[in-house]
Amino acid sequence: PAFTKCLNKTVFSIMLLARIKELARHIYPEVRQQRRYLHQHPELSFHEFNTCNYIKEVLDKNGIAWTPIADTGILAIITGDLPSDQVIALRADIDALPITELNNVPYKSVQAGVMHACGHDAHTSSLLGVASILQTLKAEFGGVVKLLFQPAEEVFPGGATQMLREGAFENPRPSAIIGQHVTPTLPVGRIALRKDRFMASMDELRITVRGKGGHGAQPHQNIDPVIIAAHIIVALQQVVSRRSNPATPSVLSIGKVIADGSVNVVPDSVYMEGTFRTMNEAWREEAHKLIAKIASGTAETMGGTCNVEIRKGYPSLVNNEALTEQIRVWAGEFLGEENVGDAPLWMAAEDFAYYTEHADSCFYLLGTGNNEKGITSDLHTPTFDIDESALGLSTGLMAYIAIRLLGN
Repeated sequence: PAFTKCLNKTVFSIMLLARIKELARHIYPEVRQQRRYLHQHPELSFHEFNTCNYIKEVLDKNGIAWTPIADTGILAIITGDLPSDQVIALRADIDALPITELNNVPYKSVQAGVMHACGHDAHTSSLLGVASILQTLKAEFGGVVKLLFQPAEEVFPGGATQMLREGAFENPRPSAIIGQHVTPTLPVGRIALRKDRFMASMDELRITVRGKGGHGAQPHQNIDPVIIAAHIIVALQQVVSRRSNPATPSVLSIGKVIADGSVNVVPDSVYMEGTFRTMNEAWREEAHKLIAKIASGTAETMGGTCNVEIRKGYPSLVNNEALTEQIRVWAGEFLGEENVGDAPLWMAAEDFAYYTEHADSCFYLLGTGNNEKGITSDLHTPTFDIDESALGLSTGLMAYIAIRLLGN
């Protein structure tokens, strides 16, 4: 009996694999067209009204039930016909970035100053493809698959918190959630995973330094906030280089400095913005206190004052170890073990991290780069694009993972 059961599972896996690959090939032209439409009509965070309507139309066409959520988000549900109480969730983000596209392609963005430069068009079209495959196969599995088309990943506080607050994980509650993110640093045809710590937390720093402005030729009569700000920028690097455990990844960067004086005018104040990122929540809290203490102390010793505002953003993203290892096996079955690699620690931030606090999770990287085709531009750049053949893998792989995860 044990051998027969094992044999039946093996046969099922082989048949399922072949069936899903066939379906993924069949729907690929449609998924590619969906991606091109979304790429051509990008919308900024919490303004994804046309995108939302488009997703609804595709879901309606496939007979998939959905409900609106988080203003411009969609929660769709597919229930398998076989008896099972298993519930899982799959997520795609749908928003674009305020970037002017420089690609010369037929599907170039028609929205001035807005572009899908982070691949969310690929994430959304992929999940629509997964939905189509699962709906086609619903007679062959049991359980519930919740499809989260989430708005506003790109801006704090992010759409994930609103999705959760409005019940995306309730009635029924998923035991696991899966997500994927395109990356041009990985060749098309490959994916990369990392168990445990994967992506960083993200906090926004806003620092205002006040002194006493005046004539640039009379520095002795001023309290120069520009000099104070410069010292603060340098001093803050000690938070990472001297106060952080070297084994804990941390980044502190100041990316914006406004000293609105002139050639011979010292301003009264300087305004700065930056980011702090790490992968340890206890150190994160300690670092916040150090940032405020160092900035304020530096300003005071130089005769000025300093106000530090820290906006706490996304938490660090931690993949469930057991789930990630299991998905590595299933991905190897679908893609070939040679096409499944290890993802490095990534200091970028993702609001998918909020979901990981409520369910077992795995967030993996999907290769979309192709040197021969010149598809090498990084995320968040005006020339970012993907090798669209990745869409044939992204749909089939996630559908396969979903059904295997349901376990019947």
